[in-house]
Amino acid sequence: MRLALVAGEASGDLLAALMLQGLKQQWPGLRSGGIGGPRMIEQGFDAWAPSERLSVFGYRDALLRLPELLWLRRTTRQRILRERPDVFVGVDAPDFNFGLETALRERGLRTVHFVCPSIWAWRPQRVQRLRAAADHVLCLFPFEPGVLAAQGVAASYVGHPLADAIPLDIDHRAARHALGLGDEPVVALLPGSRRSEIRHIAPLLMASAQALLRQRPGLRFLLPVAPGLSDLLQPLAQPLVQSGHLTLLAGRSHDALAGADVALVASGTATLEAALLRCPQVIVYRLAAADWQRMRRMRLQPWVGLPNILSSAFIVPERIQDEAQPEVVAADALRWLDDPQAVAVYRAQCRALHQTLRQDTGARAAQVIRELVGA
Repeated sequence: MRLALVAGEASGDLLAALMLQGLKQQWPGLRSGGIGGPRMIEQGFDAWAPSERLSVFGYRDALLRLPELLWLRRTTRQRILRERPDVFVGVDAPDFNFGLETALRERGLRTVHFVCPSIWAWRPQRVQRLRAAADHVLCLFPFEPGVLAAQGVAASYVGHPLADAIPLDIDHRAARHALGLGDEPVVALLPGSRRSEIRHIAPLLMASAQALLRQRPGLRFLLPVAPGLSDLLQPLAQPLVQSGHLTLLAGRSHDALAGADVALVASGTATLEAALLRCPQVIVYRLAAADWQRMRRMRLQPWVGLPNILSSAFIVPERIQDEAQPEVVAADALRWLDDPQAVAVYRAQCRALHQTLRQDTGARAAQVIRELVGA
């Protein structure tokens, strides 16, 4: 079995790597190549270009990088058409992958899109592009196939690979011990995985940490730093590092979330990771003003963070754009630290969510692909 894949950003790299791990159990001789990141490479993926090349944040960033992205999509399409893999899988990155998938499909290649775009949350018109692009869609969440079926798009619920990778029972004490933590309250800071995203959100999280310290001087902070982002984060974090309140971690975001008492998390996949690791959280997000106005006009529901969307309720606070102020975020975090009963309720909700999403995604995805290619 030969697959071509394109995964955008760190979250796509993680999802694709977990899927590849499951697919290799079905096809031990699986060969895969395309655009991907370090986690995919660990699964034997041949990366023609790194997934970070697809990382954009907002309309302005996308416009500035449009020539580079169009060139990358054209050269990737040409190579895939030369090599003619059994199936192409576009992992998230819809603005890049939809055009690529459509071109490949028109030339007789089977195409799968992994991760249903959030048409149920905003920009519902994207379903028309998805219908033209994909022979089949692999959905992370159980309500999505029904939404797509109503629009004439073939789809299957395969669960979320993070729910398979993260154990149902989280040993918080062991995680704290592995990080060298004592009994002091610990706050994890996760400002996002994209450079342009971090520029908007990391300063807010640092200011929120300072606001927390003014009320609770004994707090300890953890900041997992993804590869290639230390040059951005270290200068921002330096005052807290020098004061001894903040520890920078080389990756290890799951350890930080498992060991922390609360997390301040940029909206995205990390919010689901925090929920699966049973870490109470405050979801934050900031965009450029023009990007926020466009997004707000296209929103279809009140929630932004995945735990809230999946629960159809605000089980964790969200502080978006103008509401994302350091004193407000700090107050939300303190409420988690001071209310063990609320934490217990939240963790029970997260366990139920975890069980729903735990579907052996690799095996399910392999079965869909097997049926699609007739293998």
